[in-house]
Amino acid sequence: MEKERKRRTILAAALAEFLEHGYLGAGMDRIAARAKASKVTVYAHFADKQALFEAVFTDAIGAAERAGSPLVEALAESTDLPRDLRSFAREHVAAVTRPHLVQLRRMIIGEAGRFPDLARAWHRAAPERGHATLARVVARLAERGLVRAPDPLTAAQYLNHLILSVPLDEAMFAVHASRDEVDLHRWADEAVRVWLAAYRA
Repeated sequence: MEKERKRRTILAAALAEFLEHGYLGAGMDRIAARAKASKVTVYAHFADKQALFEAVFTDAIGAAERAGSPLVEALAESTDLPRDLRSFAREHVAAVTRPHLVQLRRMIIGEAGRFPDLARAWHRAAPERGHATLARVVARLAERGLVRAPDPLTAAQYLNHLILSVPLDEAMFAVHASRDEVDLHRWADEAVRVWLAAYRA
């Protein structure tokens, strides 16, 4: 449908503008130009810049909710837990530290005071949901006798933070433009080794 296609085009243009200039610096004229649309068309879809910003992040939150990796669910029935955990960890750290996701995270943190509901929604859609999904996997692994995890949620949170902590922190603070794949894999593999040393049955 043409109306929905135009709306998606405006959202993509707005995302690029917000990532480049932040909320305060973003301009509706530039968003319209990026979308190859008139300002009248932009305002026909979104009442003002705040409504557009909220729509951009609602869209990003929806994408985060739909982005669960099949590797996570497959872990529950793993027949080689160290191997499958390493595969998951490598994919997870590479995905979360992708530049556009790091930029989105920086922006929502920077605007959390202005848009607290959006910041909380992002947190629910990404880290909280991810931890809950991983906790269900850990609980199943415990049922199968592969790990010892009296508190699956805490075990899942520790695994997530072991995998992401330093690479994500460095990405957020622009310590490195990016880590190479070999380095990310080394970090992910070591995170899995440490977690299994603590939780493997």
